[in-house]
Amino acid sequence: MQISTRGRYALRAMIDLAMYGDSGPVLRRDIAARQNISADYVAQLFRQLRTAKLVQGIKGPGGGYRLARDAATIRVGDVVRAVEGPITVTVCASGDDPDCGQGTECVMRAIWQRASQAVEKVLDETTLADLRDEVQLQGTGPSAQNEEIQ
Repeated sequence: MQISTRGRYALRAMIDLAMYGDSGPVLRRDIAARQNISADYVAQLFRQLRTAKLVQGIKGPGGGYRLARDAATIRVGDVVRAVEGPITVTVCASGDDPDCGQGTECVMRAIWQRASQAVEKVLDETTLADLRDEVQLQGTGPSAQNEEIQ
């Protein structure tokens, strides 16, 4: 499994919100500038993240985006699943491989499922607050954050 640019950028944008959202809504263009992501792409990601109830859009003067709940309760796995779908190392690990004639009889399916569960466990044990705190501890700041979290 390889997390796509979509997943990495969504995570970077969410960490940015965790870092800068305490004082109020964060403008999409500010996130885009700090993370070196196009503002239109941030908007696409936030549509999916809003559907997953991970961000809220605030309209009007002083509007922008904010986390829908505390950063300590938003898991990295939540963000990845919101923009990537299920976390699996292969299609057959989820049982959705129409080209596989082996099905549940496949000896490899169990290993792929365990590997998927291990990846999912790591992503679900890590919160946005954990990553925000790590960025702050490293002193990398938001401009270097995009290199650190890839």
